[in-house]
Amino acid sequence: MVNKEKIEEAIRLLLEGMGEDVSREGLKDTPARVARMYEEILSGMDDFASEHLSKTFTAENNEMVIEKDILFYSTCEHHLMPFYGKAHIAYVPDGKVVGISKLARTVETFARRLQIQEKMTVQIADAIMENLKPKGVIVMVEAEHMCMTMRGVKKPGSRTMTMISRGVFEEDEKLKRTFLDLVK
Repeated sequence: MVNKEKIEEAIRLLLEGMGEDVSREGLKDTPARVARMYEEILSGMDDFASEHLSKTFTAENNEMVIEKDILFYSTCEHHLMPFYGKAHIAYVPDGKVVGISKLARTVETFARRLQIQEKMTVQIADAIMENLKPKGVIVMVEAEHMCMTMRGVKKPGSRTMTMISRGVFEEDEKLKRTFLDLVK
């Protein structure tokens, strides 16, 4: 849970450390605004994917369910800067499916935390495997990281791609290829 008072105090100290006058008109409410912002963008810290993935429906003969282009915004735990992009998820049901909005909510659960993309990709796949118990799942995440765009190497437009597969997607290259072709 976000402690807004500590964040406000930290932002005041940060601004003072930058040589700013925290009492000037443009900054006097900034610590409170930043605290509210962090409460919102880190709301996944108090969220559990199992809550979203627990309501399933019987569905027979599904070969693959794909939800692609799930837009997300996250915060890099290394620089506290945003990274954002799209997640693509496919799973092969074993008699049960979940409402498609629940896949997007699962992405949000993990994106709205201090995070690294590599870990987030695995967390999404593992949550789906654990809660839906499908025959397999594959997750691909592509994102632009502001720590590479605004600072350091300064390469706007570069995207980081991560992918993890579980179950039948690990074993069946044709199935994996079908997923990759469909999310292009």
